Amino acid sequence: QVQLVESGGGLVQPGRSLTLSCSASENIFRINAIGWFRQGSKKQRELVARILDDGTTNYGDSVSGRFTIVRDDAKNTGYLQMNSLKPEDTGVYYCTADLLLTSDVIRRGVWGQGTQVTVSS
Repeated sequence: QVQLVESGGGLVQPGRSLTLSCSASENIFRINAIGWFRQGSKKQRELVARILDDGTTNYGDSVSGRFTIVRDDAKNTGYLQMNSLKPEDTGVYYCTADLLLTSDVIRRGVWGQGTQVTVSS
């Protein structure tokens, strides 16, 4: 069953940058709306950023102005560029997307396993 795979997480110092990527585990027709969520310790999973098929984006208040979500439709991959990272950005980051498996078969709300981001000096 096709899944989403996140990569790019790791340990980074405050103020530095990190880029996460999200792609399907196998070849698909197209990746549609893409969202990034995160879950820190003792916190509920929260929306970080989302990008629709037409490129429209929206961001969580805590990351607006620091994070940028982009999509590369040629690679069926989504990216989350994270700048000016803070310790409170620490958490597991999850990618979710609607996937067009073929031109007329869609699987909505597919999630990845998550990638850990730790911001610490």
